[in-house]
Amino acid sequence: MTEHLPARLGLSQQFDCSYLADRQEQLLVILDHSCYTPSKFEALLALGFRRSGDQIYRPHCPACSACKSVRVLAKAFLPTKSQKRKLNKAKNTFTVKYSDQQHPEYFPLYSKYITERHQDGSMFPPEQNQFNSFIFCHWLPITFIELWDQEKLVAVAVTDCMHNAVSAIYTFFDPDYEHYSVGTIMILEQLKFAKQYDKEFVYLGYQIDECAKMRYKTQFLPAQNRVADQWLAI
Repeated sequence: MTEHLPARLGLSQQFDCSYLADRQEQLLVILDHSCYTPSKFEALLALGFRRSGDQIYRPHCPACSACKSVRVLAKAFLPTKSQKRKLNKAKNTFTVKYSDQQHPEYFPLYSKYITERHQDGSMFPPEQNQFNSFIFCHWLPITFIELWDQEKLVAVAVTDCMHNAVSAIYTFFDPDYEHYSVGTIMILEQLKFAKQYDKEFVYLGYQIDECAKMRYKTQFLPAQNRVADQWLAI
């Protein structure tokens, strides 16, 4: 497949990789403002790009190609027996809600999640401004898929919505509920959302085979990896 990249691109400086301790990371950044629309972004997702806040990027590391985009074929997806058990367990405890607006409960939940689970990451310590600049976007509609335990917010899956696809941006949850496999539940809810609105793909970001905490993305099938500019079945 021949790529059709915008004319205006930027290349970041190299910095320490967030996932592989012995690697350096570099990003290719879209500078063409005409690309910052839902339809153009959907085309760029198919070329392996993602967004962080208002910015569209993808890894462009000179000595490493470990990051591979993953997308699930939403219409064909069927949960495994294990995933069905998790859904059934959650169904008796939680309520799922959709919102197109952020709520005051989001940042305290995010702060607890980062503080208890990701103190070794770049988002610690959690800050409101950093949270806003990372999660929210001015040019794209976002759906917040929420998991509630009665009146208590348990999890939020930040989900970008395009014509034919959704993109899973970030999920944060209350670590006290980890035994419910909340991370898995929220991906399953994003897939359910995609089916409900007749979307073809759910983009899950980047898979890194050498990073154990990223391997969960291949548990949702059928799915594809983007390898050497082609989407190949996992």
